[in-house]
Amino acid sequence: MAAVSRVLTSEWTKIRSVRSTVWTLGIALVVTVALGALICLLASNDFGTMSPRDRIAFDPTNISFAGMGLGQLAMIVFGVLVVSNEYSTGMIRTSLAAVPQRGTFLFGKVAVAALLALVVSFVTAFLSFFVGQAMLGTHAASLGDPGVLRAVVGGGLYMTLIAVFSMGVATMLRSPMPALGILMPFFFLISNILGNVSATEKIGWYLPDQAGHKVMQVVAPAGDEVPYGPWGGFAIMLAWTVAALLCGYLLLKRRDA
Repeated sequence: MAAVSRVLTSEWTKIRSVRSTVWTLGIALVVTVALGALICLLASNDFGTMSPRDRIAFDPTNISFAGMGLGQLAMIVFGVLVVSNEYSTGMIRTSLAAVPQRGTFLFGKVAVAALLALVVSFVTAFLSFFVGQAMLGTHAASLGDPGVLRAVVGGGLYMTLIAVFSMGVATMLRSPMPALGILMPFFFLISNILGNVSATEKIGWYLPDQAGHKVMQVVAPAGDEVPYGPWGGFAIMLAWTVAALLCGYLLLKRRDA
């Protein structure tokens, strides 16, 4: 336990001493809240012109997370930088010499980064919700409404898993450019294409971001045929994250620094 404690302390020191990793978390919070508030304000102004079908499908809780699509970009960068900074600087050799148990090393890094991401993500999710509902005015939802608290908590968990998943990918690839070069197109291009083309729509359902977004929905979209519920979608995203970390650990264990 003493060794694990020292590893956790070391990883915390590494993260807070690199300004870029800390700044990315702040950017994730600001971008998510600000963009969500803007879209909620626009939605409130346009509510009167919506069709009856659109009003029925209107999800005031989910729309307050509209900025999360862009905010997750910063969480991806955070997850990648936490891992790849050590490889870029060559510090990884010193770290592995100090902690030769690679499982302990990776666990410490992931645990500290995930906890930090979790705190920021929960603040972001609740702040996005309350600011967004304030912008919606009379169309707002309450935290006590059915499914709303689950969606807000799910939003915080979603952003956390995005960061941890990115850490797993970065551990596999070791360098920030390949990691970001895969993650950015995957989340912002490939996933959207697969999810919006009828021939590949069912594949899109099981991608981590699309499955994870399900936990933030209170009102199901019109014509929604997804065969799992909110926590089912979260479980799929969690499985992707565990798989990424496991692959990262296996490669870390087999390769030289």
